[in-house]
Amino acid sequence: MYGLLLENLAEYVKTVYGEDRWEEIRKAAGLDSPSFSVHQVYPETLLNKLAKKSLQILGVTEKEFMDQMGVYFVNFVSQYGYDRVLSVLGRHMRDFLNGLDNLHEYLKFSYPRMRAPSFICENETRQGLTLHYRSKRRGFVYYTMGLIREVARHFYHKEMHIELVREEILFDTVHVTFQLTFDNRAFTLASLAMTREEKHLPISASVLFEIFPFCIVFGSDMVVRSIGNSLMILNRTNNIFELVTVESLMDRPALLDEKDNLSNDEEMENEKNLRLKGQMIYMENWRMIMFLGTPVMPDLTSLINTGLYINDLSMHDFSRDLMLAGTQQSVELKLALDQEQQKSKKLEESMRKLDEEMRRTDELLYQMIPKQVADRLRRGESPIDTCEMFDCVSVLFSDVVTFTEICSRITPMEVVSMLNAMYSIFDTLTERNGVYKVETIGDAYMVVSGAPEKEPNHAEKVCDMALDMVDAIQDLKDPSTGSHLKIRVGVHSGAVVAGIVGLKMPRYCLFGDSVNTASRMESTSLAMKIHISESTKSFLGPNYKITERGELDVKGKGNMKTYWLEEREHRKPLTPNMQGHDLMMALSAPHSLVTTPRRPSTYDRRVSIPLSPQKEPKSPTGPTPEDRKGVLPNNIR
Repeated sequence: MYGLLLENLAEYVKTVYGEDRWEEIRKAAGLDSPSFSVHQVYPETLLNKLAKKSLQILGVTEKEFMDQMGVYFVNFVSQYGYDRVLSVLGRHMRDFLNGLDNLHEYLKFSYPRMRAPSFICENETRQGLTLHYRSKRRGFVYYTMGLIREVARHFYHKEMHIELVREEILFDTVHVTFQLTFDNRAFTLASLAMTREEKHLPISASVLFEIFPFCIVFGSDMVVRSIGNSLMILNRTNNIFELVTVESLMDRPALLDEKDNLSNDEEMENEKNLRLKGQMIYMENWRMIMFLGTPVMPDLTSLINTGLYINDLSMHDFSRDLMLAGTQQSVELKLALDQEQQKSKKLEESMRKLDEEMRRTDELLYQMIPKQVADRLRRGESPIDTCEMFDCVSVLFSDVVTFTEICSRITPMEVVSMLNAMYSIFDTLTERNGVYKVETIGDAYMVVSGAPEKEPNHAEKVCDMALDMVDAIQDLKDPSTGSHLKIRVGVHSGAVVAGIVGLKMPRYCLFGDSVNTASRMESTSLAMKIHISESTKSFLGPNYKITERGELDVKGKGNMKTYWLEEREHRKPLTPNMQGHDLMMALSAPHSLVTTPRRPSTYDRRVSIPLSPQKEPKSPTGPTPEDRKGVLPNNIR
């Protein structure tokens, strides 16, 4: 199958449904090439594969899709000049239909490997005709109906109704019968006998055989009685004539195996066979049929192989002119085709690289912004329109205990490596527990469940994440002391608003008092403890072991009844990889750094800011986050 049909499908989808839909179809079909070369041969099954994916993705029926693709083809081929060929194929619509086979024969000069269909008209009346369509390809019935209907409308300004009467499969050929209803008054004009006043002029057979040098005359007994002058010059004593009608004798299944088993010598002999095409006329005076044949010569090589010369061709038509002109232009056309194919290959390679870069970009973008939110921004929505109210989510904050003291004892690169190793462990745990990582603020780690996708078990997922974090951090060492790092964790459940704010460097943020409360749960927690609010406790089942902490004076919140989360029954233990044994190598190399996909927050700079003197008492386990941060970030107020 040539790329002309495939390119028509691609352009139709792009024009009607958009570039994005075509890219989706192309990737779903596993097609690397973004476009097709019209003169390149592709697998026969490729168009049907693309059509099936199109039906699934676009949500349309096969009849609608293939019919409209056939309609689009008429305008599509105009860029290659074929619309001019279609417009002069016949004076009337009936002439166009009767000349379709000749059109495909003409196109074989440009597309020699084309598997053309066959069309035969019968039962013609003033109201239409019956059209028989035969093809080796399946799945093009509705495509053909749309194409013929559009030709009638576009070139002949006629409205045509096409009815599918019958479809059957004979061997490997699809035979479809259409009933075409249209204004066919041209049939009546053609049927009128033209009267001529002049007498019949006598003409001798020798003159006819000179005018038609490749004619063949045979009788009712199918015995060849005479042949044209050029066929006589070939002087072959064993001439065998094969009648090619709708389907070639050599295309029949019974003879296919025999043809495949031909030796090289026999194949070379077949190349010397002469193929004729033309019209048959019944000569009443002779009571014989005269086949007015013309040799099919796609190039000069075919002429040489058959043993013919230019002067053997008829001098009364354009056979000689076409052969000479075609030979002169063939070199230029071949060069242009080679250049087009080279450009096409370069374009395909460039598009392949572009697809790879787009894939990487999408992966990075979806790690920074939720996919559903990013897709809305791509469609041109305002960032503020992406903000959405979530009635109940669970938010988690974690913080490294005595982080400032640790930073004062190690180098900045060791700090970065330590945080990278810790965040890499936590990132793996987010995938394990199905929660969304919002951001990192210095040594603080923030996750949420219930947003951006609503989750009924949001509290359980976040609490499981908290338990895994406390377990996993025990295998991550403090480079200054050699003991494992310690974190404090806080969890709260409530309503939030989530979305993108700002125009530059957008990020997915959570807003609301629930975020602020979750941060307070973390700041008032203790080392290696999980501090949860009463609202979070209400969402947990009896399989969670919870200890009441009592009422606690929380800054900005007053007295709150809070709890310690101890464990969950039958919790799946962490694997060694999740516990960070492999990631400990990141700490052994002083300058090893694995970049995380998160964009660093401006609040990360607080690690290097000197502490401001404060009079408030410190917790037994070291400075609280308020001691080190002074104020909460704006996005969690």
